[in-house]
Amino acid sequence: MKLSRHPLWWPASTLILLLVISAIVNPGFLRIGWFDGHLSGNLVDVLNRAAPLMLVSVGMTLVIAVRGLDISVGAVVAIAGTVAALTITGTSEYQLPLAIGAGLGVAALCGFWNGLLVVKAGMQPIVATLILMVAGRGIAQLLSDGQILTLYYAPYSYLGNGYLLGLPFALLVALASAIGVHLALTRTALGLFIRAIGINPVAARVAGIRARAITMSVYILCGLTAGMAGLIISSNVKSADANNAGQLLELDAILAVTLGGTALTGGRFNLAGTVIGALIIQTLTSMIYASGLPPEVNLAVKAVLVFLVMLLQSPEFRATVRGVLFRGSRGASA
Repeated sequence: MKLSRHPLWWPASTLILLLVISAIVNPGFLRIGWFDGHLSGNLVDVLNRAAPLMLVSVGMTLVIAVRGLDISVGAVVAIAGTVAALTITGTSEYQLPLAIGAGLGVAALCGFWNGLLVVKAGMQPIVATLILMVAGRGIAQLLSDGQILTLYYAPYSYLGNGYLLGLPFALLVALASAIGVHLALTRTALGLFIRAIGINPVAARVAGIRARAITMSVYILCGLTAGMAGLIISSNVKSADANNAGQLLELDAILAVTLGGTALTGGRFNLAGTVIGALIIQTLTSMIYASGLPPEVNLAVKAVLVFLVMLLQSPEFRATVRGVLFRGSRGASA
């Protein structure tokens, strides 16, 4: 197989290109040092800040692989962070396990709700998850009375700000989750089943695959990964902001998934590519901020990336480009 045809070639090349540009814009961008018992530097910051997006994107990958979509992940992030904050402020013992359990439990419940609407009610995924996207943030705001809940609890802050073996703890959580899902997909028949459902759900059910149960499971997993991201985000900023936490995170997650080579039509997915896609987005964001450009430019660049990715995933567009290039090369040789 040619290197350029490897599934990770284009996302990896894009990430390397962005790192080179970032090093040119900010000469110290690639410098890594050891400070206060852990690695430090811009690259470490990028990895740390990309961890929540990695988590959400891993869950989104499997949802898209079964021809689904979850645009409620931003709201789930807000709900999980708010519930965890309320649990911490309302208890005196076992605060950390209760906060984590409550946040992840409500996140899994949100994923179950989305799966129920898609699998049992037969709603279109974008419509089913739109309901929670709108209502979920309202629920989080009601729980917090529209206020930002501060979190001054050191063990909880460790989730988003701590270091283990010199690396950000949030990054290790994200990588462990991605590796765990990867092993489940490659060491069992689950990956094959998900591909079969994404390619042809009807044929998968006829073949005896429990398509509905698997689809429900991936929505629950997507809720869980969004909940984990919500805990990390609220821990990192030491507060739960129901109004702004997770805003536009669904766009970033979908973009990371598509940049990584997962087909929006289902059936083909690449978890390693998704992780690289999340790093691409965070590197791009850091590069724009470091260059001194206004934050609005970041949104415009992401919109252009979405447009280009959609074009590249269109068979008609690729056929047109190949036709133009072929005619051009044939005319030049004549």
